[in-house]
Amino acid sequence: MANKAAGSAISEDAVLGGRVRLRQPLRGHRVGHDAILLAAASGGRAGEHAVEFGSGVGAAGLALAARVPGLTVTLLEIDPALCDLAAQNATLNGLRDRVDVRCLDVTDSNAVSRLPAAERVLMNPPFNDPALAQMSPHSGKRLAHAGGAALLAAWVGAAAQVLKPQGVLTLIWRAEAAADVREAFAGRFGDVVTLPVYPRDGAAPIRVLVRGVKGAPPRESELPGLVLNDAAGKPTAAAEEILRAGRTLPIAEFTGSG
Repeated sequence: MANKAAGSAISEDAVLGGRVRLRQPLRGHRVGHDAILLAAASGGRAGEHAVEFGSGVGAAGLALAARVPGLTVTLLEIDPALCDLAAQNATLNGLRDRVDVRCLDVTDSNAVSRLPAAERVLMNPPFNDPALAQMSPHSGKRLAHAGGAALLAAWVGAAAQVLKPQGVLTLIWRAEAAADVREAFAGRFGDVVTLPVYPRDGAAPIRVLVRGVKGAPPRESELPGLVLNDAAGKPTAAAEEILRAGRTLPIAEFTGSG
């Protein structure tokens, strides 16, 4: 439950079954399932370095750091106010020694070139095409949501710049526009594996988690999807295991076709 101080524009909320607490704006973009699913799909090992693009208040990167002891994480965010909250959240969760927050535009190749090389990049890019979707009047929410295929391609290119050879990129995207991801990955990332996310059994997927390896052969695989809710609208046991109990999705360590 949100902890709302009188007159404050910030709430403090718990995710990942209470293992991660997040200070976030009461208005604008709010942390949802996407960030926790992304962390569960990203994987990592002690001693590795992961970079989250467009981290907002740091939900996915902090959830990943909480899951993987010894993993260092750099959070990249363009909005200074959200950068400040991300730094507060790293401290709030006792992760400041392993989490670095940098305020920069990931499409700025000069800034990206100065980042330390990473084994992993994770991202939840703004994926609503501003030409097709009705955008929020709130500037922060609009910045977090409006982007589309062109911005995705720029972010994927920046990820290729940051990652070491054989480094892993994991992202979440709109399921109906999964072709955007394949196009952005082409020539940069191979051994591509996808995992669809369904709102309920029998429904069309709403999200797709995609994982690719820098410089790997252009192979593709798809894993069985995750169903979020049952027929009564309650979270499935599988979703609860991921979103609350902290179980890792099988895509996290999948390396594609043999």
